[in-house]
Amino acid sequence: MSDSPLPTSAHYFLEGLNDLGIDYIFSNFGTDHVSLIEALAQWDQQGKAHAQVMLCPHENVAIHMAAGFAAVTGRGQAVMVHVDAGTANAAMGMHNMFRGRLPVLLMAGKAPFTVHGELEGSRDNYVHFVQDPFDIGSLVRSYVKWEYNLPTGVTTKEVLRRGHTVMQSDPPGPVFLTLPREVLAETWAPEAVQSYPESRYGAVHAGGVDETCAHALAEQLLHAEHPMVVTAYLGRKAEAVHALQDLAELCGIQVFEFSPSYLCISRESPCFAGFDPSVGLAQADVGWLLDVDVPWLPKYAKPQPHTRWSHVDVDTVKKDFPMWGFATDVRVQADCATVLRQVATIVRAKADAAFHQRVATRMARMRAAQQTRVAALQQAALSPGQVGAISPAYLCAALGAAIEPHDVVVNEAIRNTFAVLNQIPRTEPLSMIAGAGGGLGYSGGMALGIKLAKPGSRVVQIVGDGGFHFSTPTSVYATAQRYGLPIFTVVLDNGGWQAVKEAVVRVYPQGAAVQSDEFQARLQGHERHFEQIGQAFGAYGECVSDPAEVPAAIARCLQALDAGQSAVLNVQIGLQ
Repeated sequence: MSDSPLPTSAHYFLEGLNDLGIDYIFSNFGTDHVSLIEALAQWDQQGKAHAQVMLCPHENVAIHMAAGFAAVTGRGQAVMVHVDAGTANAAMGMHNMFRGRLPVLLMAGKAPFTVHGELEGSRDNYVHFVQDPFDIGSLVRSYVKWEYNLPTGVTTKEVLRRGHTVMQSDPPGPVFLTLPREVLAETWAPEAVQSYPESRYGAVHAGGVDETCAHALAEQLLHAEHPMVVTAYLGRKAEAVHALQDLAELCGIQVFEFSPSYLCISRESPCFAGFDPSVGLAQADVGWLLDVDVPWLPKYAKPQPHTRWSHVDVDTVKKDFPMWGFATDVRVQADCATVLRQVATIVRAKADAAFHQRVATRMARMRAAQQTRVAALQQAALSPGQVGAISPAYLCAALGAAIEPHDVVVNEAIRNTFAVLNQIPRTEPLSMIAGAGGGLGYSGGMALGIKLAKPGSRVVQIVGDGGFHFSTPTSVYATAQRYGLPIFTVVLDNGGWQAVKEAVVRVYPQGAAVQSDEFQARLQGHERHFEQIGQAFGAYGECVSDPAEVPAAIARCLQALDAGQSAVLNVQIGLQ
């Protein structure tokens, strides 16, 4: 009989992550993780492969790295945080991932539940008393599909499989697991801890629609005179982008993206009609909502009573929105890529010469409208602004001309988001990504996660100065330096949160705040050198205030990026 000590639950935890195919543990460890740290060290001594630990100095970076990785791969990873404090720091990222339908397995250690040394791992530190809330799950409960507390190490692999299955099943999203310190320290014989294979316990994914529904949708397009689509996150799957563009060009459909979190159709397609659906609402007789949460703002845009609306979405019910309120005649919860391909096959089989002629006429009209829109955008980019107030359109046009189609732009420009969307041409799926939630400070961590998943692509983060403050930038560039993940950050510095000012003006256009020009949103001080934050952790940095210097500054930053060095370009766009 062997005298070797039995493995701990932490050992089986690492085995369970391997069973799930987890590649990374984005982490910020604490006193609650001692058994996991010991198990990792033992595995390393034995040369056993395990998920790579990516230490992040702040949980905001850890959770958003997982978000970026999931956004371009579809595969959720593990995030390990420290009791309630780490969970609280990660909560905003969980909100963003929940609204973005991005899978992640967030795990927090728990303060020991034994006080007097009754079990291995009992309380041995002051903080174990103060970090033991009544309900740690309440910190993220609004943002998860599933939560659980590991009750015993013997169920470790089963619990991990269940969490993974829920997070990867459609619609995907975050899950939360807590790990008591005593449970991680328990020991078990190998035969006691069973495995749960994906083949029998794995995720469930949305598919297509039945033939009757597919034919009904096709008939709408076969008889439509002014069809339109509104989408926002269909582009989370590359095959859906290709399917939408194929169907749109086959049927002559105007495609609008409203508050997009992904590129959903190539900007070069004549069917791409911009970011304002109200342009199409007045004439549309057939309208489709495809993977979109908010297709327009009802206060400002009104669909016509005669328009027949259909909604195909991985999350049609929007069960996590207490109020929604967009009327549709057909509602189908399904995979958009599959449905669009089904409908395209039927349309091709049924289309006659008259249909193709109508489409040709529509496509000619859309090409003309596109040329007019592009010409106006190009004209707007010609005005460079002035020293200290560089035009965002001019800047983004220069940036767009300098990067490649397969490079990835992470858009957190907020007030200047339309400059990014309109002036940086994107044609490839997953080449333009933004957050879908309301928590700012996501783009730095997401950029790192995307770079980790796509090492051969440049990743360009565009962020306002307010969002840059939120992003815990010291942690962003420390992580970038440690793990060799160079990113290019462009900070649009307009002196504060101009979105706050605009909100006040919309509600009180003649109010006292407007009269006094005081909106409690200015952040400008005597010294604002965002580029130096990156420089402190090995990044190349410079500040540009003269429009004439923009192209050369971008070139220098990209040169550093291509040499393996992060870059931060602080752009003075003036008080807006």
